[in-house]
Amino acid sequence: MGFEKIIFYVFSALLIASAGMVITVRNPVKAALFLVLAFFACAVVWLLMEAEFLAIVLVLVYVGAVMVLFLFVVMMLDINIERMRAGFIRYLPLGVVVALGMAGMLIWIVSGDGSAFDHSVLRDASYSNTQELGRVLYTDYVYAFEIAAVILLVAIIAAITLTLRRRPNTKHQKIEEQIAVKRRDRVRMVKMKTEERK
Repeated sequence: MGFEKIIFYVFSALLIASAGMVITVRNPVKAALFLVLAFFACAVVWLLMEAEFLAIVLVLVYVGAVMVLFLFVVMMLDINIERMRAGFIRYLPLGVVVALGMAGMLIWIVSGDGSAFDHSVLRDASYSNTQELGRVLYTDYVYAFEIAAVILLVAIIAAITLTLRRRPNTKHQKIEEQIAVKRRDRVRMVKMKTEERK
């Protein structure tokens, strides 16, 4: 067994273990950190498959931006652990069925001779998978790419709208009033008699 296969199996096992910890750990912050570890392990597996651009995008976009946002939201929200655990038990049978179906499909694919799924082609050093990905993305899948962009735009607008809505019991700062205040508006001098000692 070569060195690349050893790295592949090590990081694949790390990916499976960390993905399992994401859904089984009780603390949501730890679950988000295990998801970061799963993204890193997946990026290493993609590097071994010579998909460098996708690995770098996974690290920069998901680990660098999306997971920071997830951690911020999870730490700002007051999550009820008991309710979340009840939901986990409620959907456990469906999750087991889906996991068994995916495991069966993976075993079926891996146990075959591999001729139907082997599309690997040896490329020379001048081949750029980033250029090939861009060509396929903006020619064959341009409509799907544009639909995904519109969905992301709608999600951004919805997030901004939810952030800016006014709740009835929330106190908001008025910066212009705080800046325009004078000393005489806030401080009142009161003259009092001094205390006399007996």
